[in-house]
Amino acid sequence: MTLSTALHALTAPLRARGDARPRKGEATRAAIVEAALALARRDGLEGLTIGVLAEQMRMSKSGVFAHFGSREDLQLAVMKEYAARFVDQVLRPAVRRPRGLPRLRALLENWLALLARELEQGCLMISGASEYDDRPGPLRDAVVEIVQGWKRELLRAIEQARDEGHLRRDIDAGQLVFEIYGLMLALHHDARLLHSPDSVKHARAGLARLLDSVKSPRAAGPSPTRRVHKRPRAAKA
Repeated sequence: MTLSTALHALTAPLRARGDARPRKGEATRAAIVEAALALARRDGLEGLTIGVLAEQMRMSKSGVFAHFGSREDLQLAVMKEYAARFVDQVLRPAVRRPRGLPRLRALLENWLALLARELEQGCLMISGASEYDDRPGPLRDAVVEIVQGWKRELLRAIEQARDEGHLRRDIDAGQLVFEIYGLMLALHHDARLLHSPDSVKHARAGLARLLDSVKSPRAAGPSPTRRVHKRPRAAKA
């Protein structure tokens, strides 16, 4: 399942309930989701309530309920919006790059840049996993769909880089995804909990070292940011 497929799948609970909200007032609904997303980043998805949201939007609770049938539907809509933005900011720009290592690097750099921007408020994909790892239900299912979809996109990019000859043929693609994800979790942990000012720098260095360790001999060479200065050849007599 790709991340785009996961984005479609996590809306299944809403479609199953018929999503009885009126088709009018889409702008109001979008504004509610925007405010709800900000609250969820700050307080977590479980901290998101119709009452708090209605107060912030200066609406009645019934006005919010007119767009969402339940608190759970609102939370699912927030996760859907977060997933859509993740696709737009991380995945779509990267797939415009050539297949192989350029695309894989773009995926990782885009993800790292997004995490760096989200550190003040938190990443819903990571914080949501902590909130719902032991809570069965539609919200846990939605988080799992997003995380698994993203890990499959990473796996696909790694396998393409291997097929293009940019990575060694003997690499374990699943292990590489595991280690990449671990670095990003460490970044989020150190930045959010420990307020480490070097967390992004450490994550970027770790990712670069990890990719360098699995590059194929033909792809190995100086980093694109490292210039190699050659001595001028002596003129022949």
